[in-house]
Amino acid sequence: MGKKFNELTSEHKKFIVEQKMFFVGTAAESGRVNISPKGVDSFRVIDSNKVVWLNLTGSGNETAAHLSLNNRMTIMFCAFEGKPLILRLYGQAKIYHPRDKEFEEYISLFDETPGSRQIIVMDVDLVQNSCGFGVPIMEFKEDRSLITDWVIKRGKDGLTEYWKEKNQTSIDGFETHILNN
Repeated sequence: MGKKFNELTSEHKKFIVEQKMFFVGTAAESGRVNISPKGVDSFRVIDSNKVVWLNLTGSGNETAAHLSLNNRMTIMFCAFEGKPLILRLYGQAKIYHPRDKEFEEYISLFDETPGSRQIIVMDVDLVQNSCGFGVPIMEFKEDRSLITDWVIKRGKDGLTEYWKEKNQTSIDGFETHILNN
């Protein structure tokens, strides 16, 4: 049976650090709901009610578009190895771009990662766990290097051009503000 918490416990924090991936869910008031898998070493727990993650360049930018219209977000972790557990974090999030001073405040929490496009800071107001008995057991082999290799090959100008082509609006046409000044 799942339990609800007002904040992350030390056990929750330990579980989060051990996970190799997580899922982010966002939605505007209308349009599609987006769920994105995230990996690499891109998640940090700041305190019992605040988390931060580094958003890397992808084929879309739904999270940024949704958060500019509606700041609610859900993050889910699943144990694919070891003891089964699903952990969901609910809250309100803000998105920061490299041009924002807040981006500079948080980027030092992460190793330099080519293709970093935004930092998302979430104030957690509810933590929920559930059994995870139906989640398959899978073995982690390694992180993929494809995004890093792709970004390095494109270079800074090529990445900016890609953002212009693919990351300025959501699939529903909502602005992501990735290149706004």
